[in-house]
Amino acid sequence: MTELSTAVPEKVEPPESGGPAGLRSIKRLMQATELDTRLLGMLGALAVIWIGFHIWSGGTFLTPRNLWNLSVQTAAVAIMATGMVLVIVSRNIDLSVGSMLAVVGMAMALFQAEILPDWIGFDHPLTWVLTLLVGLALGAIIGAFQGAIIAYVGVPSFIVTLGGLLVWRGVAWWMASGRTIAPMDSNFQLLGGGSEGTIGGGWSWIVGIAASAGIIALLINNRRQRRRFGFGLRPTWADTAIGVVGVGVVLGAIAYLNRYYLPERLAMRRFEEQGLAFPDGGANISLGLAYPVLIAIVVALVMTFVATRLTFGRYVFAIGGNPEAAELGGIKTRFNTVKTFALMGVLVAIAASVQIARLNAATSGIGQLSELYVIAAAVIGGTSLSGGIGTIPGAVLGALVMQSLQSGMVLVGVDAPLQDIAVGFVLVVAVAIDSYFRKRSST
Repeated sequence: MTELSTAVPEKVEPPESGGPAGLRSIKRLMQATELDTRLLGMLGALAVIWIGFHIWSGGTFLTPRNLWNLSVQTAAVAIMATGMVLVIVSRNIDLSVGSMLAVVGMAMALFQAEILPDWIGFDHPLTWVLTLLVGLALGAIIGAFQGAIIAYVGVPSFIVTLGGLLVWRGVAWWMASGRTIAPMDSNFQLLGGGSEGTIGGGWSWIVGIAASAGIIALLINNRRQRRRFGFGLRPTWADTAIGVVGVGVVLGAIAYLNRYYLPERLAMRRFEEQGLAFPDGGANISLGLAYPVLIAIVVALVMTFVATRLTFGRYVFAIGGNPEAAELGGIKTRFNTVKTFALMGVLVAIAASVQIARLNAATSGIGQLSELYVIAAAVIGGTSLSGGIGTIPGAVLGALVMQSLQSGMVLVGVDAPLQDIAVGFVLVVAVAIDSYFRKRSST
């Protein structure tokens, strides 16, 4: 007599829906690695922009020299975009950042070029420090002033900062009667990069190795914290792959940028200053990372910590997610709004110091259209105009996308009006994508 089996048959999972097997595999891969699809989309767009302009420019765009210049040009927009993330997350907007950059930059230029020399002389070792402190204080005051009008008077941020866009630009012109203020303090100029404002190839490798160690440490700590609190762990292969790719990108970028060497004439001068004979075959002296790039990286790391680890950052996201609930929960929404705009002012001051140092001059027209690029960088980076959603790394990547687009168009000789059309089109597309994702997530 045949014995009947009492084993429970294995449950057969229904086939997944959502497209061909290849798409399902990609979807499972994305779920396993927990990567942000919008972040990957931006990386894909950046790759298309770089490759497209490289072909269009006849092989010029992706040279070490051009990418080094691109990194320096991106720094100021990236610095301001990190602050714009918190402003937009809190359901506000700041249209005055370009004009604020002009007035703060003009104030710093006048202070170091025409005021301080009467007290301590020109090119004093403390000149750049005092100038930067004045700029940071002025930026914070202007930002807090606008934030107070928004928070305590009740005027919408759009109107307040639109007025600021006009007022601060006029003040910047009035401060110097339209004059160009130059030159800047020699130590202050280093903040703008250039042949002297870099850390060199060796120190760049040290920074790259430290960043790689940081990536690995973050992955290990994230895994430890997930295990500690009982959250699901990513597959080991996924963490390993993320670590390998991250370290590879960092070290690869350092290696490529270090291939941009000091021009021969400047290299000969450096050898002469050191009392050395210039080699007959020339000398390849890597410029390495520029100071503006390092400043932008430090600002991004600090702002990420503020947004994700500090109570202030969590309050900003809570206010943007639901202002009424945040108010009922005991959060001082108005005071936090003032602090958000004051922080934006500080970041504008840092960006202004980078800009006038790079140009070695300040004019009332500096920073024009910067507000467009800063807002576009934040939105392209995933910051929702509805508030409550945004990331600092995304904004930095968005700044790189916007600056790559502008620099590429300048490199291939696109007319300025067409550049404005392209930037405006990209901004509208970014907002449309944001609206699409929000509608999709709500259904």
